[in-house]
Amino acid sequence: MLPVLWTGRRTQTVDDYTGVLVALEDAHPHSHSYRLGRRAGFESSDDDSAEEDGGGGGGKDGCDDEGTAMLEMSIPEYSIEGLRREVRRGAKGEKWTAYEMKSKLINKAIQDIGMGRYNWQLFVLCGFGWCADNLWMQGVSLTLPSLSAEFGISEKSVRYTTSSMFVGLCFGSFFWGLGSDIMGRRIAFNVTLLITSVFGIASAFASTWGGVCILYAAMGFGVGGNLPVDGALFLEFLPDTSSSLLTLLSVWWPIGQLSSSLFAWFFIANWPADRGWRYFIMTIGIITFAMFIVRFFVFHLFESPKYLLSRGRQAEAVAVVHGIASRNGRKTWLTEEILDAVVDDPAPPLTRRLSTTNILRNRLADFSGERIRPLFKTHKLGLATALIWFCWATIGMGYPLFNAFLPQYLSHGGSNAPPTPDGTAPSLTAETYRNYAITSIVGVPGSLLAAYTVDMKSPFLGRRGTLAISTLVSAVFLFLFVRLGTSPSTQLAFSCVEAFSQNIMYGVLYAFTPEIFPAPVRGAGTGVASFLNRVMGLLAPVLAATIPGDGTTTPVYLSAVLILAAFVGMCLIPIETRGRQRL
Repeated sequence: MLPVLWTGRRTQTVDDYTGVLVALEDAHPHSHSYRLGRRAGFESSDDDSAEEDGGGGGGKDGCDDEGTAMLEMSIPEYSIEGLRREVRRGAKGEKWTAYEMKSKLINKAIQDIGMGRYNWQLFVLCGFGWCADNLWMQGVSLTLPSLSAEFGISEKSVRYTTSSMFVGLCFGSFFWGLGSDIMGRRIAFNVTLLITSVFGIASAFASTWGGVCILYAAMGFGVGGNLPVDGALFLEFLPDTSSSLLTLLSVWWPIGQLSSSLFAWFFIANWPADRGWRYFIMTIGIITFAMFIVRFFVFHLFESPKYLLSRGRQAEAVAVVHGIASRNGRKTWLTEEILDAVVDDPAPPLTRRLSTTNILRNRLADFSGERIRPLFKTHKLGLATALIWFCWATIGMGYPLFNAFLPQYLSHGGSNAPPTPDGTAPSLTAETYRNYAITSIVGVPGSLLAAYTVDMKSPFLGRRGTLAISTLVSAVFLFLFVRLGTSPSTQLAFSCVEAFSQNIMYGVLYAFTPEIFPAPVRGAGTGVASFLNRVMGLLAPVLAATIPGDGTTTPVYLSAVLILAAFVGMCLIPIETRGRQRL
């Protein structure tokens, strides 16, 4: 049974879920959209047509859609002809592939099932991955002063510790992002937290600074896969009318930071320097392992139906939709026959047994440029891809230049002078950890506000507007942190605003990014974005450690400039994904 759970290769069949299928002509009363009293599931963007976006957006503006819907009420939605018209709707001359049309039908089936027990369980379990990411990113930052004191490393040189973690994050985000497109979402979902917890706990027993850095890098390889994999996975099980929950998923990120700051406050502030950080790291490692146990042994994760469909496993994709309906206590109308009839593709793809050598060769080929090229197949999608990657890269360096060393900045209390004659980091007081915990708490409402604003029909909000505004606010207050943060109280105030705005920024960015890319290359697109983010994050500690001076002002200025550049890039992104179907 364990190999089945580990690889997710047990074949799902509709026979596993009896009693959930209803005839297509009887589907109306069981439709979530119908129960809400409105027609949904094939909404199109307010700002973008399907033309050129490559991500499967739908057709006209809101007013035209409403008129079209009124004209088409004479054609039953739940019939082969009605569904056939729906999946072909789009801009004039738009040609849909068989995969895209079948993806639309799966979207509609998931939309009709609606949010239920399975989706909410997945929200929590994917949230574990987001929580673990910031739990460890901030956890490593909080150990820097202790590592400096125990191993006699200067305050600036100890920042290379963060670089070692980012080496692992780079490889992890790229490997698991592309790997989820090749091996499936499920194996990455199950493995990443295990790797993180094992090497995280092991780092608490390291006897040298070099050993700590190596184990942090191995830990980073595991945690680096959580955000690109978990975000894409949750998105593909999410009903279209609940798409804002992908942004709400980011609330787990500041929860990770808050948990890390509270445990650091308890352990590092109350134990000797050579023991407190070890107890702290061991504790968050055990917490991460507990998350893995719940994911692996308690919860049964279905493989993504979009992934199965893209790999020619149509019968399993349909079975997964039946499984979701069963878990949620709902009915579904989706069958293989309906998929083929609507798309006029009566012959399912042929499958054949491949040798181990062929499987390995095919998987290595999947890591070639063929996985990246579809992201640039149209001008609009290519421009959006380039800009979103630019934003990830600039934020990837700008964010850690401030946040990864915030405990060190706070320890100076607004003073630019190094407080120790040997150059090692000053000991962090209980007040410093308290302020860091307050900053973490203030960041949580930012994610909640982001989830509310991303679906607002306003020219200044939605995905792009919320992302741009929060990024601009973040850049402005980084400048203020340096110019006016001359006391612990002003530093606390500015860092609280930073935490609030940056959690909005990251929450929307992580939701907006996978929505731009089509599902067959969604893992690749988000994986490359996350990889660029991590690579630039890897360079951030190098800059922070080598910049002339005391290293407490120039890194923050540079952070502000980079995040301001990201704001410009966000304003130029040509796609708004609010209300648009995800293929």
